[in-house]
Amino acid sequence: MKIRSAKFGVATRCARSTITLLAAGLLTAASAQGAEQSVTIAGMSVFVWSNDVPAPQAVIVFSHGFHGCATQSRFLMEAFAGAGYIVFAPNHHDAVCRGGNARWSDKPTTPFQHPETWTAESFRDRADDVRHLIAAIASDERFRSRVDLSRLGLAGHSLGGYTVLGLGGAWREWKLSGVKAVLALSPYSQPFIVRKTLGDLSAPVMYQGGTWDLGVTPAIQKTSGGYEQSPEPKYFIEFGRAGHFIWTDLNKGFHEEIAAYSIAFMNHYVRGEPAAPALTRAAPDVTLLRFASELGRSDASGGKKRGVVR
Repeated sequence: MKIRSAKFGVATRCARSTITLLAAGLLTAASAQGAEQSVTIAGMSVFVWSNDVPAPQAVIVFSHGFHGCATQSRFLMEAFAGAGYIVFAPNHHDAVCRGGNARWSDKPTTPFQHPETWTAESFRDRADDVRHLIAAIASDERFRSRVDLSRLGLAGHSLGGYTVLGLGGAWREWKLSGVKAVLALSPYSQPFIVRKTLGDLSAPVMYQGGTWDLGVTPAIQKTSGGYEQSPEPKYFIEFGRAGHFIWTDLNKGFHEEIAAYSIAFMNHYVRGEPAAPALTRAAPDVTLLRFASELGRSDASGGKKRGVVR
C-alpha cells in the first residue's frame, strides 16, 4: 500500500489546494441541507431527503450496512439532497437503529467469513427492498411528480455496498435496469470477487475504502481484486488512516471529502454533467486514487499519469 511522500513537493501542494477548493465548491451547493422526512413506502420504513425544487429530481437510493439503518449516513444524504438529488433510504430487515426491527445479537444468514458460500440468495431481501421501493416511488402520488427515475444512482455502505453492486449486475439474478451509477462505500464485495462476477456490472462504479478498513478495502485494491475485476468506467478512492465507519455519522473525519467525490461521481454519470476534477485528483487525505474511464487511466499504483496526483 503506497502512501504519498513529500517528494511530490510543489505539484502535490498545488493539487491539494485545487482539490480543497473543489470540495468547497461542490459542498457550497449542498450547504442548504435537504429536508428529511420519514415515510412508509411499499410497506417499508423509508427516509427521504430533498430540497423543494419544481423540476423532477435525479434519484439516489441508499442501502445501509448490516445492523445499520437508513439514517446511519445522514451527512452524505443531506449533501446529495443539497446538490439537487432526491434520496430514498429504506430500513432493511436487518436494521437496528431508527426504527429497525433487528437486534444487535442477530447473526447474518450467511457468514461474512466465508464469502465462497454466498449466492444470489444471500440477503436477496435487500435487493427486493430496493426493487419494490423504486416501483412504488414511480406511482406514489407524494413523489411521482418529483422524481426522474431515468436518472437513477445507487449508493451503499458495507453490506449496502454488496446490495448495490448486486443490483448493478454483480448478481445477474438481481440486475436492476436503468441504473446509471453505483457508489460502493467500503462494500462487502468478497462474494463477487470469489465468483468473479463483478465483470457483469452494467453501470459505472466508484469504490471508496480506507487504509484502516482491513476487513474490506484490501479485497478491493489487491491484484485481481474488486477494482481490477470491474469493467470501465471505474474509480477507487482510498482514504488514509480511515476505518470502516468513516462513511457513517459515527466518524466525522472525512465527511467533506467523501461527499465531494460522491457528488462528483453521481453528477457526471447520473445527471450527465461535465466531469469535475475530483474524479481524477487526490485530496490531501487520499492515499490512493485509481480510475479507468473516458477521463483517462491511472497506473496500477495510482501514481502520476495524465495529470493524476496521488
